[in-house]
Amino acid sequence: MGRSQPDRPDAAVRGTGRLPGAPPASLTSVSDVESTDRRILELLAADGRMSYTDLGKATGLSTSAVHQRVKRLEQRGLILGYGATINHAEIGLPLTAFIAIRPIDPSQPDDCPERLEHITEIESCWSVAGDESYLLKVRSTTPQDLERLLARIRAAANVSTRTIIVLSTYYENRAVTGP
Repeated sequence: MGRSQPDRPDAAVRGTGRLPGAPPASLTSVSDVESTDRRILELLAADGRMSYTDLGKATGLSTSAVHQRVKRLEQRGLILGYGATINHAEIGLPLTAFIAIRPIDPSQPDDCPERLEHITEIESCWSVAGDESYLLKVRSTTPQDLERLLARIRAAANVSTRTIIVLSTYYENRAVTGP
């Protein structure tokens, strides 16, 4: 997550993806977000380190007005946090894979996310519709390490897996702020 600086929005609570005091999910509809707030969201989605001063210049608002709007967007749950985009290949994790998992025994409690949260190679976990129950995004060093990771996931959560390995990434984590 991002770090706080004097002239930019506060950082998210470490490990939660949410800012302090922000609700877990937004109940805000698209029509409730006015154009100036939407512009602020677009700018911060593209550059989470943009200062309040620069946000003000881009939106025609004063620095204090932007600060108030950003705080309100955080409190409403429209801004969940700030982060950095990491070059995973440069830090030794060049292999990205998506792993769809399905419980071997569906009569057992559905606690896969809790059983897997200690596995640090799992970047994201989504509950999904379809044949599988969850979709995991993982980072690994080599195909051999991925194979070992799959064995750990299967053992930890008692699941079957279906894996898709990413060959190349054309874009990822694009700023999508609405229609």
